Amino acid sequence: MSKILIIEDESAIRRVLSKIISEDNETYQVEDAEDGLLGYKMIEKTDYDLVLCDIKMPKMDGVEVLEKSLRIKPEIPFIMISGHGELETAVQTMRMGAYDYISKPPDLNRLLNAVRNALDKKQLVVENKRLKKRISKNYEMIGNSKSIIRIKTIIDKVAPTEARVLIIGENGTGKELVAHWLHEKSNRSEGPMIEVNCAAIPSELIESELFGHVKGSFTGAHKDRAGKFEAANGGTIFLDEVGDMSLSAQAKVLRVLQENKISRVGSDKDIKVNVRVIAATNKDLKKEIAKGKFREDLYHRLAVIIIEVPALNSRVEDIPILIDFFTERIAKEQGISPKKFDKHAIRLLQNYSWTGNIRELRNVVERLLILGDDIITKDDVKMFASK
Repeated sequence: MSKILIIEDESAIRRVLSKIISEDNETYQVEDAEDGLLGYKMIEKTDYDLVLCDIKMPKMDGVEVLEKSLRIKPEIPFIMISGHGELETAVQTMRMGAYDYISKPPDLNRLLNAVRNALDKKQLVVENKRLKKRISKNYEMIGNSKSIIRIKTIIDKVAPTEARVLIIGENGTGKELVAHWLHEKSNRSEGPMIEVNCAAIPSELIESELFGHVKGSFTGAHKDRAGKFEAANGGTIFLDEVGDMSLSAQAKVLRVLQENKISRVGSDKDIKVNVRVIAATNKDLKKEIAKGKFREDLYHRLAVIIIEVPALNSRVEDIPILIDFFTERIAKEQGISPKKFDKHAIRLLQNYSWTGNIRELRNVVERLLILGDDIITKDDVKMFASK
């Protein structure tokens, strides 16, 4: 059921609007307010799906109602009701965040279309937030160790800026989690987050993958294709395992960072892009530079901020928290009941050498949940989690 509020000081117009909207859809629950101040107080107390608001009203005009309401509940769509001579103000409210405006006397079809579209938009916003929250949960950073708290502090400082970040650490430590949190907490969070695993793409295809290509530029290029940098426009591109990128691709990435332009393979046409670059590697790039395998100028462009993600062996105090987290998540994924780990099992797992880091720990927890008894003991760990 959609809750709709009509704020209008003329009682006749309030009645007409309420009747028209209620009769259009029986699931609409319509309430009204006779002035702007009362309407704003109702918005403070109730979560409305849509507000129709007159512009000229006593006590608080519609512009002020809109401005104050969007501060506390920015997701509410507003349809402003404008009288004669108020067109300029109505357009101003659109710039302030109103969804639409309706002139008096309201045209029936125009009104109902605006209401339906505004409610559809609200539903889409809610759904996007739900999906975003679900995505964010997939990339939670779990742990209370000093090293993890330090990383979270750095993310909070760096994320709102446009600074490029290089994330370093062993395989399986969670470098991609750091990249996702940098994006989620940035001003680009509404834009795309495009991931590129540079190690998984053959060297002869990496340039096409990153920058796109035009038809006929190489064997198999049957049509024009946009690359990852274009797809990430307005958002973030995450170059995972950047140390495995070919030197020719590195040169092109350097140009993007210098000029904010790309050109597709086989084309000399420049395409402007607005992308924040986050990179990650498990290699020592300074050693790769010494070997001639990585460009030093690209390194200095990427490594404005360096975040080092610690190995699991250096933060074993987080293992009990990680075990609880993985237990709950895996039990839901597998459709099985969560199991408890006794303290001896946890202590034994803390004493392991985790060469595969968090990824390896997750696999071990999954194995123990499937094969172990209702309470996981050190004997289960010795039997099913042996190296």
